[in-house]
Amino acid sequence: MGDYDYRNIDDVIHSRVRLAIMSYLMSAKEADFTELKKALRVSDGNLSTHLSKLEGTGYVSQEKKFVGKKPQTLVSLSPTGEEAFRHYLEGLAAMIGTQQ
Repeated sequence: MGDYDYRNIDDVIHSRVRLAIMSYLMSAKEADFTELKKALRVSDGNLSTHLSKLEGTGYVSQEKKFVGKKPQTLVSLSPTGEEAFRHYLEGLAAMIGTQQ
């Protein structure tokens, strides 16, 4: 049986949208706000709110700049975020256990 200690699950990551953001960034490492919005199929406001929460914990960083005259926001996973996500996955795996 698995370890059912739900306290090992990070509440910041355990939101559907934030989980999707973290999963996407684990493979992409960095994404433009628009790319992320399209990939996750969320609104600007929804994505912005979830990114702010992740940024507040240090899991992601946002870099705002201009490309020509257009604003661009690049979102990247921090080392802290990568470690937190791996720990989150380990916690889920421990709860699920292995099938025998």
